[in-house]
Amino acid sequence: MIAIVDYGLGNVQAFANIYKRLNIPATLARTADSIAQADRIILPGVGSFDWAMQCLDRAGLRRVLDEQVQGQKVPILGICVGMQMMARSSEEGVEPGLGWIHAEVRRFGFVPDNHRLMLPHMGWNDVELARRNALLKGLETGSRFYFLHSYYFSPENSADIIATSDYGGTFACAIQAGNCYGVQFHPEKSHGWGIKLLKNFAEV
Repeated sequence: MIAIVDYGLGNVQAFANIYKRLNIPATLARTADSIAQADRIILPGVGSFDWAMQCLDRAGLRRVLDEQVQGQKVPILGICVGMQMMARSSEEGVEPGLGWIHAEVRRFGFVPDNHRLMLPHMGWNDVELARRNALLKGLETGSRFYFLHSYYFSPENSADIIATSDYGGTFACAIQAGNCYGVQFHPEKSHGWGIKLLKNFAEV
């Protein structure tokens, strides 16, 4: 069973609908028990880093997530801000992150004369594999995903990066460190490419 963490942020129903069409068991997880019983977890997120961390704390789900991810090594997929929450901190705010990955979240910085680039980075963009990974099986060439963000995930270990995209420079858009997976884009808004990625996660 895939637990889609429902703590008030993210288009959780879209993930549930995709898995229903794929005939893959998934549930909206609002309690510690439902997360503890899952064999995979999806952590969505939208909005600001601090707000997401505060919502997760208020939902009372942080402890069980720490236990399952760090203790039981249950595979987890963080999406957009959900991926950023796995880092230690973010330039967007002051709240500490979950700290599951040695990484910081940084704001895009562009050269002053590059007026064609604006924030947020919004819309479709190409994704390039940095290394082969089960999460991106079948997405090795020609894959495009939908992005909406002004900050990006910057891991200390470059080996954690499994895919990159370009917006005024190359940035990590998909990562894997042990049982922690993350994508900066929105697979639930990315048509066939996103459906394929979510199916892959159910099989990692």
